[in-house]
Amino acid sequence: MRWPQGAPPRQRKEQQPRYKVVSNAGGDVEAVEEEENQDVSKKGRRQGKKRVSAPDGVLQPVKLSRADLYKPPTNEELSQLKETENLFHSSLLRLQIEELLKEVRLKEKKKQRIDAFLHEINTLLSTVPETAEADITDQTWLPKHVRVPLLQVPFGVKGKFHFLPPAAVKVVGSYLLGTCIKPEINVDVAVTMPREIFQDKDHLNQRYYRKRALYLAHIAQHLAKKQLFGSIKFAYANSNHLKPVLLLRPQGKDEKLVTVRLYACPASGFFKPSRFHPSKNNVRLAWFLEQAAPGEGATEPPTPHYNNSFLCDTVLESHLHFLSGAAADFPGMRDGVALLKVWLHQRELDKGLGGFSGFVASMLVAYLLTKHKISRMMSGYQVLRNALQFLATTDLSIEGISLSKDTDGSLPTLTDFQQAFEVVFVDPSGLVNLCADMTASTYKQVQFEAKHSMDVLDDKTVDGFQLLLLTTKPLLRTFDHVFYLKPVSKLQGACKKMQLLNELMDRGGNYVATSLPFITSLLARGLDERALLLTHSLPQTQEWPIDADPPKHKDIGHLSFGLLLAPEFAASVLERGPEADRPEAADFRRFWGEKSELRRFQDGAICEAVVWQADTLAQKRLIPERIVRHLLQLHAGIPESSICYTGAVLESVIKTRREPAGTGEEAMAGVIRSYDDLSRKLWKLEGLPLTVTAVQGTHPALRYTDVFPPAPMKPDYSYHERSKEKESLLPLADKPCPAYIPPMKVICHMEGSGQWPQDKEAIKRIKAAFHLQLAELLSQQHHFLCRPAASHTDVYKDGYVFRLQVAYHREPQILKEVVTPEGMLKYRDTEESQQLELETLHLPYLTSCLHGLQQQHPAFSGTCRLAKRWISAQMLSDGLAEECVDLLVAFLFLHPAPFTSPSCPQVGFLRFLHLLTTFDWKNAPLIVNLNSELKDADYTEIKNEFVASRTDLPIMFISTPRDQRCSVWTKERPSAQVAFRPPLDFYDVLIHLNPKQIPRHLEGVDRPVKSFSRGMLKSDAPVKTLSFPVVDYDPVQCYLQELRENVWFPYASYCRSIYLHLMGSWQAWPLLSYLNRQLASSGCGLLRSKDIFWGGPWKDVFLFCIKHPLLSGAGCRCEEILSCSCVCKTITIFTATPYAIPYLLPYHMPFTIIPYVPQNWGVYFK
Repeated sequence: MRWPQGAPPRQRKEQQPRYKVVSNAGGDVEAVEEEENQDVSKKGRRQGKKRVSAPDGVLQPVKLSRADLYKPPTNEELSQLKETENLFHSSLLRLQIEELLKEVRLKEKKKQRIDAFLHEINTLLSTVPETAEADITDQTWLPKHVRVPLLQVPFGVKGKFHFLPPAAVKVVGSYLLGTCIKPEINVDVAVTMPREIFQDKDHLNQRYYRKRALYLAHIAQHLAKKQLFGSIKFAYANSNHLKPVLLLRPQGKDEKLVTVRLYACPASGFFKPSRFHPSKNNVRLAWFLEQAAPGEGATEPPTPHYNNSFLCDTVLESHLHFLSGAAADFPGMRDGVALLKVWLHQRELDKGLGGFSGFVASMLVAYLLTKHKISRMMSGYQVLRNALQFLATTDLSIEGISLSKDTDGSLPTLTDFQQAFEVVFVDPSGLVNLCADMTASTYKQVQFEAKHSMDVLDDKTVDGFQLLLLTTKPLLRTFDHVFYLKPVSKLQGACKKMQLLNELMDRGGNYVATSLPFITSLLARGLDERALLLTHSLPQTQEWPIDADPPKHKDIGHLSFGLLLAPEFAASVLERGPEADRPEAADFRRFWGEKSELRRFQDGAICEAVVWQADTLAQKRLIPERIVRHLLQLHAGIPESSICYTGAVLESVIKTRREPAGTGEEAMAGVIRSYDDLSRKLWKLEGLPLTVTAVQGTHPALRYTDVFPPAPMKPDYSYHERSKEKESLLPLADKPCPAYIPPMKVICHMEGSGQWPQDKEAIKRIKAAFHLQLAELLSQQHHFLCRPAASHTDVYKDGYVFRLQVAYHREPQILKEVVTPEGMLKYRDTEESQQLELETLHLPYLTSCLHGLQQQHPAFSGTCRLAKRWISAQMLSDGLAEECVDLLVAFLFLHPAPFTSPSCPQVGFLRFLHLLTTFDWKNAPLIVNLNSELKDADYTEIKNEFVASRTDLPIMFISTPRDQRCSVWTKERPSAQVAFRPPLDFYDVLIHLNPKQIPRHLEGVDRPVKSFSRGMLKSDAPVKTLSFPVVDYDPVQCYLQELRENVWFPYASYCRSIYLHLMGSWQAWPLLSYLNRQLASSGCGLLRSKDIFWGGPWKDVFLFCIKHPLLSGAGCRCEEILSCSCVCKTITIFTATPYAIPYLLPYHMPFTIIPYVPQNWGVYFK
């Protein structure tokens, strides 16, 4: 194997100090150097282990010994500390980067095995036999088990081919530079084809590419006979179908260690570079169309992509020399390139046709070095930052860059490249555009990601390392709208309709690569300000066996497109064009087709315009979809059936059947309007002894997060009976239960006064009086129907019921007062005071903040409601507070990094699921910075407090500006993850409910075709309301609560989306409940669910088995008690130790003891 001159010598592995990450007493994470030969006493070692150990992987504060604490730093440590202070936010970021580089770099032992494998390949390549000369089209000399790895269309090509052993075999690419990273280690090997193989005109009509493919096919035939290889396959280099490569993998356990890619390239100096100028033609149109040659003087279109692809094979070695010189004495470049490759890989930008590959990233860093934008003294982190900064501020699709320093006039200029390619980055030779296949939309995505990444790195409140280098960004979670084009064969017709014959010939018949730039340009113009970013997936083809035909263009599967929407413009129904008398009007009409029409605007102008009919916000969110479908059909001939659009697939589960049939935003707007009007009337209410200082709603609908917002209701009296005492309506037993009317709680804060009592019971009586007076005044002054109670006043307004609750700001503090036996007054949190603070302080603050968040991010409401719908579908509504879900979704909008804030409910919901499954709840607090009230110091303090008190905090810890240390919404309720329709097979009991008595059964995922009349009139029906409607009546929830209070159903749950079944697990019958009380009093452990083994049922009898150590003591020879019961008043017990049972059973419960004879069981369970 001959290594190229200038390649860097293999570096010896330096002995680096080992580090471990620990937490100091303040909660900060530090790096502690471990000395290999440290003299530590056994006692000190034991104490150190005791300090560092943490139960269940929870971070714990660690105390350093006095010697370690006051040990003076070395010069190297001082230098690192200074660099860390200047460049990194914390020492943790530096350590994280160092550890990441260790993980992705190739170990020395593996390098030695790869080197040995490369030397064996070199030996085998020199022994490949020659072949006789034959026409290129005569391929009969190839055996049947080896196919030519190239689409030979058209097949007819002039020229001769015969195989000769390689003139040279050289390793090129990132392996020698030390910048290749795991998990996929690829080693590129350039196999130089001898000059004798080529003829003068082999640059024309794909002759070179045909010879290149035949050369690799013969090598594959020879190597396939050897036992050295575990697999031999073909693949397209960077998914370019003209450039197949041969993939070689070792046999045995090393098969996944490395993939050697053989590139066939021409001998140096045979082809003149001037023939491959971007404006030159090397593919004749008559040959491509298989037509007769045109007459003299006919002009041929340029083939810049064909020429550029050819030149790439001639500069492989020179590129290695250039990068080797740049990386010499510059270790930071290797680290920076490795980090940049990881960054690109996490964003799915590095693979496929037109991707920003690791090679392009290496050349970019070398460009920055030549332009003195970075220096050889910089670290890898600095190189990464400077590269991202350059990408963020430089648009290569507008102004290209070049590495060439040659002033030769024969070389193409940047202008020549810009006329031929969308993105321009010229290599050192001045001949090759490194970004020739990259579309402008792909580079704009790279530029957008770089800008956003710089913002993340500058934000000290987030973990930039985790977000940028460890978090993947798939298309579905990154973009608001995603649509797929399938099958891609439809793009053949698109090329014809858009008249792209010349471009198709330049791309060698690849209609996907030909049409893609024009489709993205078409959609970008149509979407205009609606989309911040439009991008597409990078076409990729899979590798294939050497005995199979190469994949066709349609075999890439489907093309994916992503839209990042601008919230302020995406839902606009109007596309205003130029005035009718301007020349641009004709172009506007051609672009929009029949959708364009003349309209007169309020300013008097008559303009061309496109109006998209949409009545609801849900329909407006899908206007981008209508634009995409219309333009692709009109200009590219792609039918709507070939477009799979996923912008609002999940929104059907939150749609309402009320008019307008949207997803609830209009209904909530009606609720807000009614609430605002009530608030104004409360502020101006006359006759109260104390004024109202604040009115704050707390119902989810008032913060736009109610899954199904309340609808205005008018009760039909024929479905109710009247209560004369309370002037209220009651449901009739023979009628379906009335429609569900939820009361919307509103907190009315009264002004402070010295007349307020200081006794909690007296305060309650004063508040009851206020409730009575509020009802009286609202009835007198505004004619509202009111129903007062001691704890609240219900107000029926506009078909809604608002529940007014008076609040006094000192009441929570008074509830905390405790008098000690010594007569001292102390303040201590009580359950009552905490609940009152929750209702009157925390919940109104949360509602106010989320109401404001909805004004900034219109997708917040839909996202939150989808999340709650999913939580309910998993039967987790009682296990996760509704306000907790609101905060989790708010976190996605306030702290979206590494993404942008969602502009579509669906992508917000997908990120919600990802947050639940990936967030490290055990070792990190979720900090939701509402209204941006928290500063950097607050973040640090919250994290330190969390680490110090982790064992005393809830499983899910959510911190807000007004609740930094307690996480009031997750104290009692942890969460779990399942799917939209949970399985029923693991439930022991299914109780089928009567849908007639389920007022909210239309809110299920599987909605019934028909429903029941719920005794409500239409909104426009005249009615004279004399009695108060039935409020907050949900029989299912009442029944569920009764079941929970019964020992038979401790874990019963109900889900509106699951076939109207009420599900529960048979746990701890009355016998088991009593057994646990007896066992607890004796100091023994309680029976758990896993100690109970269920059998049966036989008819209505259940058999279960209980295991417990107590039952095997005191002479008991059997650990099992087998018990069956038809009713809870009588118990029949099968046991081998009958004398032990009476001491455990309640004296008042009759029981029968039967000897342990399995043969007798059948008598009882027939």
